Amino acid sequence: MIRLVTFDALHTLITPRLPIHVQYSQAFKPHLGELDPGKLKSAFKVSLKQLQNEYPAYANYEGVSTSGKAQFNDPVERWWGEVVRRSAIGAGAQQELVDKHLSTIVPTLMNQFSSRAAYKFFDDALPTITRLHEKGLHIAVISNSDSRIRSVLKDLELPAYVQPIVLSDEERIEKPSQEIFLRAIQRVSSLINSSIQPQECLHVGDELPSDYHGAMNAGMQAVLLRRVEEEYDSTPDEERGVRTVKTLSEILAEVA
Repeated sequence: MIRLVTFDALHTLITPRLPIHVQYSQAFKPHLGELDPGKLKSAFKVSLKQLQNEYPAYANYEGVSTSGKAQFNDPVERWWGEVVRRSAIGAGAQQELVDKHLSTIVPTLMNQFSSRAAYKFFDDALPTITRLHEKGLHIAVISNSDSRIRSVLKDLELPAYVQPIVLSDEERIEKPSQEIFLRAIQRVSSLINSSIQPQECLHVGDELPSDYHGAMNAGMQAVLLRRVEEEYDSTPDEERGVRTVKTLSEILAEVA
C-alpha cells in the first residue's frame, strides 16, 4: 500500500510561463539586442548541461567564477551567471557586451526565476495533490535544483502539508542517487512519527534516469510522467517496459 507520494518539481508540478529561452531573450534584449530564438534555446541547453557536468550543483558552487568581468558573491548566482554568459555568447552575442552587462542581467533573471513571475503549476498539479491528501497520503517534493524552487513553490501557494521539499543544492547530493530519495522518506517518517518503507512510496517525475531509475533503485515504486505536449530526451526504446502516465491525475488510480 502506498503511504507517501513524492514529486519532482520542474516539468512535473510546475512549468515555465514562457519557455526559458524566451524569458532569457527578454532579459537579454535591452542589453545585447535581439538574439536568434533557436540558437538561444540550443545554447541554453548545452550551457546548462556543461555546468551540471563541470560543477555539479550540489557540490561545487564555490568553485565557479564567471569567465567575464562580472563577479557575484553568492555561489548559486555565480553558477547561474556562467550558464547565462555561455548561453548568450553561444547564441551569437558579442562577448565584450555580455561581460559588460552580465552583472545587470543575472540578478534580473535570478529574481524572476525565484517566483511565480517565471513559473506556474500545471493544471493537474494542485487538484492531484489535493485528492492525494484527502486520501490520507503523505506528499513531498524531491528536486534537483537550488533553493529558489522552494521560493517558487511558496509563491505559487503549494499547500503547507506538502513537506519536506528536498533540494539537491541543500543536500549536496542529487537524483538519481538513492540517498536523496531515502532522506526524503526518513524525514517524512520523522514528521509523522511512523516508519515508512521505500516500497510504500511512489515517486513521480519526468526524467528517466534521475526520477524513474533513481527511485526504483532506492526501492520505491516509480512512474514516469510523459505529457503529450512536452519534449523529452529519452527514446521510446529506453522507455520500453517503464511505467508511464500522461497526466498527474492518473496517479490517483495508481494509489487507489
